[in-house]
Amino acid sequence: MSRKKEMSEKKGLTATKDRSKVQEPPLYKVLLHNDDYTSMEFVIAILERVFRKNTSEATKVMMNVHQEGIGIAGIYTREICETKAAIVHDLARQSEYPLRCSVEKV
Repeated sequence: MSRKKEMSEKKGLTATKDRSKVQEPPLYKVLLHNDDYTSMEFVIAILERVFRKNTSEATKVMMNVHQEGIGIAGIYTREICETKAAIVHDLARQSEYPLRCSVEKV
């Protein structure tokens, strides 16, 4: 094909560049709050079950909650954090514990 023919066929096409950059979603953290009634064993079980922590990690986070009054259970996107917080509240309510957790932007 000749160069002129190639150029005439390309004239009808419009080339555009997509300049939008894909942004990572912002991250949030799920915080567990200390109270005087929820057992340490229950907090460890929550951390293992909901946040997929091994026993050692769960114990460290639980001790941080106990000693500092608050601890980070995990860091995720907002939707995942909200879902995990709702699960924690449901499990705590079913077990009659006042365990509270919150979601905060990283």
